[in-house]
Amino acid sequence: MSAETLTKQIEAADERPLGAPGSFRPDPRPAPVPRMVLAQARFETKLLLRNGEQLLLAIIIPALMLIAFAAEPLGTITGGGSRIDYYAPGIIGMAVLSTAFTSQAIATGFERRYSVLKRLGATPLPRWGLLAGKALSILMVECVQLVLLIGIALAMGWSPHGDPLAVLVLLALGTTAFSGLALWLAGSVRAEATLAVANFMFLVFIGLGGVVVPLSKFGHGAQSVLQFLPISALTDGLREVLQSGSAMPWGPVGILAVWTVVAVAGAARFFKWE
Repeated sequence: MSAETLTKQIEAADERPLGAPGSFRPDPRPAPVPRMVLAQARFETKLLLRNGEQLLLAIIIPALMLIAFAAEPLGTITGGGSRIDYYAPGIIGMAVLSTAFTSQAIATGFERRYSVLKRLGATPLPRWGLLAGKALSILMVECVQLVLLIGIALAMGWSPHGDPLAVLVLLALGTTAFSGLALWLAGSVRAEATLAVANFMFLVFIGLGGVVVPLSKFGHGAQSVLQFLPISALTDGLREVLQSGSAMPWGPVGILAVWTVVAVAGAARFFKWE
C-alpha cells in the first residue's frame, strides 16, 4: 500500500461521524446504564465464585450441612416427618443468609477499606447502579445455591409442597433484608470489625434461628423472642410452605417485611462509601 493511499484512508476515517463503523476514533460515550449494571453483576459474581473463602461459605458449607444433618444417624427433630423434609428448608434459608448477608458484608467492607467503592463511584456507573449490580450478583449466586441444594435434597428423598409464589416472596424478602443488614454493617464500621461481626452473626443465626435446632428446644420464653429474628422468620416460613403445604405464611412474611424496611433504611442512612 502506498503512502498516498494510506493518507487518503486516514483522511476519510477522520471525516466519518463519531462512532461510525470503521472509524479509527473510539467512542467516548459511556455504555447504556443497563449494560453497565449487567457487566458489574457479572464481575461481582466472578469475584465471589473465584474467592475460595466465599465459595466455601456460600456453596460448599450449605451443601455439606444438608447432607450431614439430613443423614439418618444425625439430627433430632420434633413434630414427626423425615429429616430431609425438616432440614431442606432450613438449609435453603441458611444459604440465603450466607450469600446476602455474610459474604456481601465481608466483600463490601474490604472494598470500602481499599477505596474500591470510592473509585467505582467515580466511574460512569451510577452509585445506585453499583448497588443494583451487587443485588443481581447475589441473585445469580442464590440461583446456583438453590439448584444445588434442591438437587441434593430431591436425591435424598425430599418431597416439597406448597405454593411456589409463597416461596419466592419469602426468598425475596429474606434476600433484601439480609442485603440491607450487610450494607448497613459494611458501610458503618471498619473492615476487620465487619469480618468479625458478620461471621459471629452468621453462627448466632444458625444456632438460634431454627436452621438446624427447632425453636421449641429453647423454651417458650426464648422462642417468643427468637421467632422475630429474620432467619427464624425465613426458615419458619419456608417450612410452613414446603413441609406443611400451607398457603402464604403471613406471620413470617410480616416479620421479614419489617426487617426489610428497617435494614434498607439503615443502610441508606448510615452507609459511607469511604
